[in-house]
Amino acid sequence: MKKFLLAILSLGSVTLVQAQTTSCTQLFFSEYVEGSSHSKALEIYNPTASPIALSNYKLIRFSNGSATPVDSFNLTGTIAAHDVWVVTNGQVTPDANSAFCDPILMAMADQVGPAPYATGTAVMFFNGDDAIVLATIAPRTFIDIFGKIGEDPGVSWSDVFPYTDAQGSWWTLNHTLIRKSTVTGGVLVNPTAFNVTTEWDSLPQNTWTNLGMHTSTCNTSGIVDVSKTSFVSVYPNPSNGTFAISSSSAMKSTTIFNALGEVIATTNFSSVVINQEIDLSAQPAGIYLMQVEFVNGQKTISKISIR
Repeated sequence: MKKFLLAILSLGSVTLVQAQTTSCTQLFFSEYVEGSSHSKALEIYNPTASPIALSNYKLIRFSNGSATPVDSFNLTGTIAAHDVWVVTNGQVTPDANSAFCDPILMAMADQVGPAPYATGTAVMFFNGDDAIVLATIAPRTFIDIFGKIGEDPGVSWSDVFPYTDAQGSWWTLNHTLIRKSTVTGGVLVNPTAFNVTTEWDSLPQNTWTNLGMHTSTCNTSGIVDVSKTSFVSVYPNPSNGTFAISSSSAMKSTTIFNALGEVIATTNFSSVVINQEIDLSAQPAGIYLMQVEFVNGQKTISKISIR
């Protein structure tokens, strides 16, 4: 998070610092999920005090060391002030490699990427050796770069100079990475060397507990930190299809997904609700996912089981 020539370290550090000139004024990546199978996600943070429409933003993938983009797709929706936008892979059913995106992860998405895999739009099929860019469309401007464009690190970037897979611990493969709270803007210039440990913290593969919220020094109100305390209890679980929900914070909505990630029931609340009963007795026995969105903006996912 390691030793090498001081002159090279200084050069690399200066490059990254100079690249961050949009302090708390422009969107940037806040979480990177490189999970098993096709369970991939990117979280984008709005560090400003105003909502930002995503119609002029896109994601771009530079695959396997390519210096030219291979895939891209446009973002949609609006990110609220000091909030995040989660994009996941959209592979619902197993492909030729028996791979798909975990329905639990997909249920956390604000936007789902194109699927199945198709060259030109397969941004969310990235692996640990792909550079990912968040860009504006008009004018076409890179506002955050993850990785180093034009460099093939092998299977992953690592934590020891020159940060390829030949040395150190692999970071961008089979890990979840969370942007440090002190980062206030994106990397605007392709780095001389991509030292992922400078701006990112590492969590084990398939860890999504922080997805959907981000702590940043750009937000001094403390809203993000408070929202982390929101949780729900579901009982009985398993049940015959009738569940009681008790929450620590006011709920905005509940959404139920089946094992394929398909929405089977949605309830929106027009008044403050912290206790609610849901009836899924008409559904077949099995495992379902319940997403609760709170009034404070946090979302949480719970597994529920019908006997």
